[in-house]
Amino acid sequence: MINSGYTIGWGTLALVNAGLAQGKNRSGLNWFLLSLILGPIATFLIVILDKK
Repeated sequence: MINSGYTIGWGTLALVNAGLAQGKNRSGLNWFLLSLILGPIATFLIVILDKK
């Protein structure tokens, strides 16, 4: 079974990524869902992408 601490951390990261995406005028919901799949890779993509 998946460690609950790992799950909480992954979900928190997805929420942070949604906030970062909205700060760059991108869809928070789309990035939240993408972050649930990609995790830290999505964070890296948000950081390197320019503002819309």
